[in-house]
Amino acid sequence: MSSLFPTLSDPSAGRRPALRFGERGLTYAELASAAGALAGRLGGSGRVAVWATPSLETAVAAVAALSAGVPFVPLNPKSGERELGHILADSAPSLVLAGPGVELPGPVGALERLDVDVRGSGTLPEDEAGEEDPALVVYTSGTTGPPKGAVIPRRAVATTLDALADAWQWTGDDVLVHGLPLFHVHGLVLGILGPLRRGGSVRHLGRFSTDGVARELGEGATMLFGVPTMYHRIAEALPADPELAKALAGARLLVSGSAALPVHDHERIATATGRRVVERYGMTETLMNTSVRVDGEARAGTVGVPLPGVELRLVEEDGSVIAACDGESVGEIQVRGPNLFTEYLNRPDATAAAFSPDGWFRTGDMAVREPDGYVRIVGRKATDLIKSGGYKIGAGEIENALLEHPGVREAAVAGEPDDDLGERIVAWVVPTDPAAPPGADELADHVARRLAPHKRPRVVRYLDALPRNDMGKILKRALRDA
Repeated sequence: MSSLFPTLSDPSAGRRPALRFGERGLTYAELASAAGALAGRLGGSGRVAVWATPSLETAVAAVAALSAGVPFVPLNPKSGERELGHILADSAPSLVLAGPGVELPGPVGALERLDVDVRGSGTLPEDEAGEEDPALVVYTSGTTGPPKGAVIPRRAVATTLDALADAWQWTGDDVLVHGLPLFHVHGLVLGILGPLRRGGSVRHLGRFSTDGVARELGEGATMLFGVPTMYHRIAEALPADPELAKALAGARLLVSGSAALPVHDHERIATATGRRVVERYGMTETLMNTSVRVDGEARAGTVGVPLPGVELRLVEEDGSVIAACDGESVGEIQVRGPNLFTEYLNRPDATAAAFSPDGWFRTGDMAVREPDGYVRIVGRKATDLIKSGGYKIGAGEIENALLEHPGVREAAVAGEPDDDLGERIVAWVVPTDPAAPPGADELADHVARRLAPHKRPRVVRYLDALPRNDMGKILKRALRDA
């Protein structure tokens, strides 16, 4: 297939900035040289691991591996030794790429190590990899067992990034800001490989801060990628930070993903800046499936329409297809298209189970479709679909309703067994004022007025904070087990 990064071999683009992490940066010519030097040492390595810190070294390692046609496994530096041991045993990398001087934990440190020299000098090899060849292996969160390695082919990387370029009118003139980790598809594939494929540049904050966002957007950056936790912090900071509001107002595109952005935060940001946050929907196995388009309506609470090349349908539990686009009929999202992964590494059983008999990937996400095709996700099938009193209810819409109450800072909703209803709706709430939390009846009435009486929470539990993972997703299993 053609090169994933055509700008790297374009002499006229050599002086253009490609990557910046804090005070350290590389032009396209410097990136090509550093990646070429490293790629020359990777030929015939089989699969390699990358110690994926938020650093210039990680970006160079990823580009070098892809340029050499060597699949790589990004490792989360925050993973425990047991999880790292499982991933390494399962993926069997021949060596690990890491920044010089970075200390590696036990199972990773036992691998042969190759330090990444971001000032190395070399020439990029000819890109001879095929579109079905693996690009990287990304391990899932492992919520239902040990993490599984999703093998993502080069075809899926190119397809997703080009589809997003179409939806977002993403070009080489764009400068992206983000502060996401680099061990997953949002931060690494979209946030690093995306700008490089377009011929644009990326400024990574190292660690997210609203000051960093304001600074970079104020200095010419055009796009911001973030997760809901980041946008919530932005929404909280905006009333007292006119420079942040001005910087966001000047951005071409604000994108949120990895979890649903509460409508309340959407509205607060739009009111303060005049800019709407665009949401997109994807997952490790499929990369990106849908997005709100820049030439469409940025409708809060939805993830837009299927991207070019992606087919999407909703199905009932028995597998029958839901034809209605009525904004009410809840079904599981299934997708197919060139954006999908190839397999779960070493798990043919899990790979087979992930697909329907007619070849659609079962996402496990529940959604409704609006009459104009917009997709609104209401939660995960395993944790967010609540069957109560004969109704199928999505936890996400109740969470959004709770967050519209001024006394609620954070909210999570799930179902618990109930002898009468089948499941009762339970809400965990972080109050705005812990000394004076809104009452359970008040919150139930609030939800009933906005949605419907059968969607009101039957139980409300108060917390100081909700448990979240590195991407800001609420850990509902931890809430249920507490």
